[in-house]
Amino acid sequence: MDNLEEDLTCSVCYSLFSDPRVLPCSHTFCKTCLDNLLQVSTNYSIWRPLRLPLKCPNCRSVMELPPAGVDALPTNVSLRAIIEKYQRDSVPRPPSCQEHHRQPLNMYCIQDRQLICGLCLTVGQHQGHRIDDLQAAFIREKQTPSRLLARVSEQRWAQACELGEQLEQEKARCEGLVRQDRQEVNQFFQTLEVVLGRKRQAYLEALDKVAAEVSRAYDPLIHRVKELQEEQLDLVSLGSSVEEEDSPLVFLEKVHLFRERVEEFINTPLPSVINLSVTPRAAEYLQQRWSAVTIGSLEEAPVPKVSCCARCGGAEAEAEAGRDQSDRWVQDLWCELQPTSSMVLLGLLVLLAVLWANPVGGASLGFSLLSRFSQLVHGLSSEVITSVWDIAGSAYTAMEAAVERWSTQLSLVGGKAFEHLAALLKTLTSH
Repeated sequence: MDNLEEDLTCSVCYSLFSDPRVLPCSHTFCKTCLDNLLQVSTNYSIWRPLRLPLKCPNCRSVMELPPAGVDALPTNVSLRAIIEKYQRDSVPRPPSCQEHHRQPLNMYCIQDRQLICGLCLTVGQHQGHRIDDLQAAFIREKQTPSRLLARVSEQRWAQACELGEQLEQEKARCEGLVRQDRQEVNQFFQTLEVVLGRKRQAYLEALDKVAAEVSRAYDPLIHRVKELQEEQLDLVSLGSSVEEEDSPLVFLEKVHLFRERVEEFINTPLPSVINLSVTPRAAEYLQQRWSAVTIGSLEEAPVPKVSCCARCGGAEAEAEAGRDQSDRWVQDLWCELQPTSSMVLLGLLVLLAVLWANPVGGASLGFSLLSRFSQLVHGLSSEVITSVWDIAGSAYTAMEAAVERWSTQLSLVGGKAFEHLAALLKTLTSH
């Protein structure tokens, strides 16, 4: 039967013949297969226009077809009848095993749940597995779905529905927490932006004030220099006009006036260049003062009082830094000594009031108070006394720095006064 099917198969499409047509070389093919071959052969042919060339797929012989093409070829009636009878009488065969050629798949492997052949069970991959007939396995498992559905009870369904509702509620609750946290985050950072914006605006306003001070300091000097430049240009133009004068009398008069203006212009002092510096500088200040600022203390973050002062070189800058440090030491000293000094001062005032009201009794009371005070002093711990000595040493250092600063300032003032006095004497002697 297998050999018969091979003889009834087209060698082009490998299917049973469909409308078989016979070529002049006696080979038979499907009409559709011949149409496809003829179309391809016609596209690449230089044959005569009235003849259609065709090469047989089996014997490779080239033959001429009439103008009608494949339709003019005779039909293999006998072959067509055999094919129709074969299709009518043939019984569907079971599928064959892919691993063992032509072995029917007639057993069902329960373990792997697939059809196998006899060789698969004896020598193949399914050796030793439990097998059964496919139809018997089908009948046995036919009621299994209903039994499995019976296990899915209504109580289980209710539990699943309740669990679904709980999960939805928990999801909604967590989403609400996320929304609340998102609002808190936005509000928190908006507050930080407001505070930072305020600090930034305050710092910029301080810099604007310093910029105004710089303009007030330099603009008059620049204006004065421009006036002197214009005066010099006028003198150059006036000198050229005086040189062009031909009349001797007018020339002498103009020369006299020109000499007076030149002398006045030469004697007019040029403005001095002032070297101003902006303190504190923003980069250093922010690095020193803002690096330790936390978010909680952002409101108390310092904004400097920016000032514009004369710049006198590195030595004076160091002196200024020393002055600032000494001022801080003095302030710290005062803050530490203020409670103790207040108590001592109050006790002395009370003692003086008692002595003034009652000299005799006040003296005895004063001595008793002094003895109590001395006991209090002796009762102080060594750590307190040590800290007092440290504070006193710091105060001495601060006072020494302040005295040095004052002496430096006095020497500077004296030097400038001497320069002004020398300039005044020079002016008087020239007149």
